[in-house]
Amino acid sequence: QVQLVESGGGLVQAGGSLRLSCAASGSGFSINFSAWYRQGPGKQREFVASSTRGGLIKYADFVKGRFTISRDVAKNAVYLQMNNLKLEDTGVYYCNTPGVDGNDVPYDYWGQGTQVTVSS
Repeated sequence: QVQLVESGGGLVQAGGSLRLSCAASGSGFSINFSAWYRQGPGKQREFVASSTRGGLIKYADFVKGRFTISRDVAKNAVYLQMNNLKLEDTGVYYCNTPGVDGNDVPYDYWGQGTQVTVSS
């Protein structure tokens, strides 16, 4: 059973910073491709950033220059450093890792979400 557990959300003033963490647990499971999504109040879930094990990184335009995705292979964890937070960054942030296992069976794991609230 694979689980993604997120942490690091909270309440921060505009211009502040937060660092989200996503730790994967499960026998023999290693994060390969990982992504962060978010869902703001009354909005659909949207892509924020992604990272491959090989180091290919992508960001949504609205976070470029402010957010940084990274990973710790030894800890089987991924992170999202968020700087210069804006009111519109408020939402629930989700960690996601899709892929194919050793038996070519696709999987798509999601974390439970962590709330980020940016205040003025």
